[in-house]
Amino acid sequence: MSGAARAGPARLAALALLACSLWPARADNASQEYYTALINVTVQEPGRGAPLTFRIDRGRYGLDSPKAEVRGQVLAPLPIHGVADHLGCDPQTRFFVPPNIKQWIALLQRGNCTFKEKISRAAFHNAVAVVIYNNKSKEEPVTMTHPGTGDIIAVMITELRGKDILSYLEKNVSVQMTIAVGTRMPPKNFSRGSLVFVSISFIVLMIISSAWLIFYFIQKIRYTNARDRNQRRLGDAAKKAISKLTTRTVKKGDKETDPDFDHCAVCIESYKQNDVVRILPCKHVFHKSCVDPWLSEHCTCPMCKLNILKALGIVPNLPCTDNVVLDMERLTRTQAANRRSALADLANDNSLGLEPLRTSGISPLPQDGELTPRTGEINIAVTKEWFIIASFGLLSALTLCYMIIRATASLNANEVEWF
Repeated sequence: MSGAARAGPARLAALALLACSLWPARADNASQEYYTALINVTVQEPGRGAPLTFRIDRGRYGLDSPKAEVRGQVLAPLPIHGVADHLGCDPQTRFFVPPNIKQWIALLQRGNCTFKEKISRAAFHNAVAVVIYNNKSKEEPVTMTHPGTGDIIAVMITELRGKDILSYLEKNVSVQMTIAVGTRMPPKNFSRGSLVFVSISFIVLMIISSAWLIFYFIQKIRYTNARDRNQRRLGDAAKKAISKLTTRTVKKGDKETDPDFDHCAVCIESYKQNDVVRILPCKHVFHKSCVDPWLSEHCTCPMCKLNILKALGIVPNLPCTDNVVLDMERLTRTQAANRRSALADLANDNSLGLEPLRTSGISPLPQDGELTPRTGEINIAVTKEWFIIASFGLLSALTLCYMIIRATASLNANEVEWF
């Protein structure tokens, strides 16, 4: 794997930190603080002894409205040409104000014109406050923007509460309202601008991550293909070299049958009459059935590590480093039973030791705990790498979804509107 591919996670982390450092500054500039309004409504129905009182806690002062208390009777616009006027957008909008009423509050519905137009028209008829109820039943009140409306107080409430009050007004029931200042709400960290910015940042981050992963797998595929080609070339060359090596059958009286002659370093068994042996260019002798699988894979002498390809002049520039690891577990799997038997015989025979192996230059056989293949270590490393990559992608996707959900919910609760 190249250095550029290994540097991928570091670059992605730097980009993520940059996005996180820029995002809060953008978000803080895009939101506004607001004040909640506590509204008490008193309804005096004819023929009813005690007045009906209820409270509205989810009101919200307009951004340009004075944050002050006010009290007065609630009035709705008069019908225009026989059609009820709930919006207050028409230039002919009028309010019937009884002579004994000194302060009154206009009740209007959101929509069809700007908040400024609605509030200015009610202020023209001497209303001290304007209560605008939402036109969407499932939507919370928003922070209205209405510059230039003067000292008139403007508050928004939910559609449900607004229509409740309107139902009493349509029955000519007297409704008194008291508006008080509630809680100052600090600026939120989310807005449409921040939502777009965060979304774009994470999309860019995911694109870069995907590009890096594609590059990584391309490099890995190229490396794997190159390794497979080298192994095929090495295998073909090893087969050709093995066919050129000297092979003979041990006969009675040959030096290999001498008890003092070195055992086969692979299976640790002595040579017997009629055994077929392979003689390497370095003059080391092995059982043919033992050494051929080794040479096919490693192309080196198991004892002195002589490169038989170079010794025989076959592909002298092809290295054997890809297969030079001494994998004794795989090599001796077929001879495991014979080796244990031979070791037991050696342990029971005090007159026979492993001195020939030491004098021949080969190291003692590893213990069973040392026979773990290195390919297993490679597989573990690849698994960890996959786990890190998958975790990074999953966390990025979950973070993006979480931030979009929070930003969307916050927009509904902290939205600055003009109309």
